[in-house]
Amino acid sequence: MSGDDVSIVGTGLHPFGRHAPELTGMSMGANAIRLALADAGLSWSDVDYAVGGSNVSGKPDTLVSQLGLTGIPFVNVRNGCATGGVALATAANAIRAGEAEIAVVVGFDKHARGAFAASPADYGHKDWYAQTGLMVTTQFFAMKDRRYLHEHGLKQALLAQVAAKAFRNGVLNPDAWRRTEISEEEILASRVISPPLTQYMLCSPSEGACALVLTRSERAADLCDSPVRLSAVTKRTRRFGSFEVFAPWLPPETGVSPSVDAAAAAFAKAGVSPGDVQVAQLQDTDSGAEVYHMAETGLCEHGEQQELLDLNETAPTGRLPINTDGGCLANGEPVGASGLRQVREVVVQLQGRAGARQVAGSPRVGFTHVYGAPGISACTVLTT
Repeated sequence: MSGDDVSIVGTGLHPFGRHAPELTGMSMGANAIRLALADAGLSWSDVDYAVGGSNVSGKPDTLVSQLGLTGIPFVNVRNGCATGGVALATAANAIRAGEAEIAVVVGFDKHARGAFAASPADYGHKDWYAQTGLMVTTQFFAMKDRRYLHEHGLKQALLAQVAAKAFRNGVLNPDAWRRTEISEEEILASRVISPPLTQYMLCSPSEGACALVLTRSERAADLCDSPVRLSAVTKRTRRFGSFEVFAPWLPPETGVSPSVDAAAAAFAKAGVSPGDVQVAQLQDTDSGAEVYHMAETGLCEHGEQQELLDLNETAPTGRLPINTDGGCLANGEPVGASGLRQVREVVVQLQGRAGARQVAGSPRVGFTHVYGAPGISACTVLTT
């Protein structure tokens, strides 16, 4: 263990879903921080550094008015759905740089009902880009899914299999929004949004917050009975030729997704291989995203997903448990919190604290992957 190793010693989650109108996203963020600090046996005054992310619910650094005016350095992060991963990397780097001994990371959001809305100007586009429908995310997901299924000879029913697994896992998660099992038949028969995606193959904007407490690994054992080492946290943007949300075009030379680059960098930095992973969380904004992210991150070969789902290998009882808490499909997506929820789920799995959804065999290596517009991915490798 080197002196710049970082570990997670506390986690806190404000349940995802729909809450009272008067409960703000920032209040949920403050609650998540308090829960994470209590988990680590610390108070806000013990924290040296904080990083927060929110897409629509305010400036995270203003949380000091609820938590305490201690003069703490507080950095705000906004990277779409990858916000949580980038915030985590920022806090970890502050500890490694000697700027802090204990850091808190928080993500929160409270989204309105209905589809996500975005301004084309925020992504470097003119108004015509949105007027032609190119910023309708469900269309992008559907196009990418159809192309992937076609190229690798996968059945459309695979999308329903992934969604049904997510809802089964959500039943076992007391903090999930969707806690009712939905069959593959019901999913396939539900309202078509963007072919081949039906209503239950897409996640919904939701509300919630998640926080983590980080410290140097050499001190972690003093604060936590079972600290989890952040062996790697990486982030990458798109390269030429990749096909990404809010940047959906392709030259003749097809490039790799930023998820490929971020995952490869994370595994290299942690000194482990994808085959070592015993529990994983992958971005599943739609069920097709989980399918191709399995291969893009190296967890399986392209086209192998059908066999893995047919054999229930990605269920909590399988060889490669994926999205054990129900993922975005069962939890919804408060954008600022989603990536941290993934990390929190892997942390409690490695600690053996996941309750009814606990992965068997005392897992020691976990992986998370989050992806956001217009093509940025963040990945972590977590170990005990």
